[in-house]
Amino acid sequence: MSDGLDSWYHEKESAWLYRRVADRESDPLKSQLFRKLGEAAEDQARKWESLQPQRRFEFRPSMRARVVAGLADQIGPRAARNVLAAMKLRGLSIYTSTTAPGHVMPTSVSQVGERHRGGVSGGNLRATVFGINDGLVSNAALVMGVAGSGAAPAIVLMTGAAGLLAGALSMAAGEYVSVRSQRDMYEYQIALEKEELAEYPEEEAEELALIYEARGMDIEQARTFARSLLGNPDHALDVLAREELGLNPDDLGSPLGAASSSFLAFALGAVIPLAPFLIGLPAHSVMGWTIGVTAIALAAVGMLISLFTGRNAWLGAARMVAIGGGAGVIAWLVGSWLGVALA
Repeated sequence: MSDGLDSWYHEKESAWLYRRVADRESDPLKSQLFRKLGEAAEDQARKWESLQPQRRFEFRPSMRARVVAGLADQIGPRAARNVLAAMKLRGLSIYTSTTAPGHVMPTSVSQVGERHRGGVSGGNLRATVFGINDGLVSNAALVMGVAGSGAAPAIVLMTGAAGLLAGALSMAAGEYVSVRSQRDMYEYQIALEKEELAEYPEEEAEELALIYEARGMDIEQARTFARSLLGNPDHALDVLAREELGLNPDDLGSPLGAASSSFLAFALGAVIPLAPFLIGLPAHSVMGWTIGVTAIALAAVGMLISLFTGRNAWLGAARMVAIGGGAGVIAWLVGSWLGVALA
């Protein structure tokens, strides 16, 4: 499609999706917001049509749009907001906004999108703890399974080291692909926002005003506020990314950083069951030490996880020991059976 037809189609598809979301949304304020955004998209589409009066325009939603709309119908717009954001729908930040009618609205660019900041350190800590837990449980079960088959300590150590490396690399690769894909989507959305801000700034200001209106601000006040925010070219794109897309342009995530953190967290957990083998403890006692240090580590991880769940720390420790211990016992029994069957 030509640039004009492509832009027309994008606006028509956005308007179609906005209407579907508005029909599914039970909150009247949010539904009204999406209907108005849909009307704004239709207006923009008509402008593109007026530029090519000789062309016949015919719209059919794409298969991707129909799938996304169907998903939003089934699970609701709030739960489907990430896939809706990938379709470049605006106003979805209303689902993550802590501002309710009557609450204080932002009064400067520095306050815009504050709800999208913070919590990063806590999120990284949580991911690290769960990464350590994955490495600990999976490699402990692997070591127990191989040891249950009657393999020599050197074989158990070699197998555990291979499991550590394979698991850590798999976790790192998965995290890299996940964060890279997410970052690509965010960068694409911000680039589109930049283009649209340059092409029709007044329409962008109106869309931003509608979002503030849905949060409880008087529409005229919202329009004045939106124009003042977008009046500074250095801050306009940042404001739209935060308020229309719900993104923090300063924190899109580092794929390499995420992959490295995931690799190190998994490896740290996976090396714990191998520690008694690495320091060369006698063969007759090495498994006892492995079980002991693994149980202690599982209890510690359970206590750390309780910081995020709000549950009793000792209960969290007991649960993790039970889960990890159960996995180890099953692996030991399967390893013992295979060792006998293949002997």
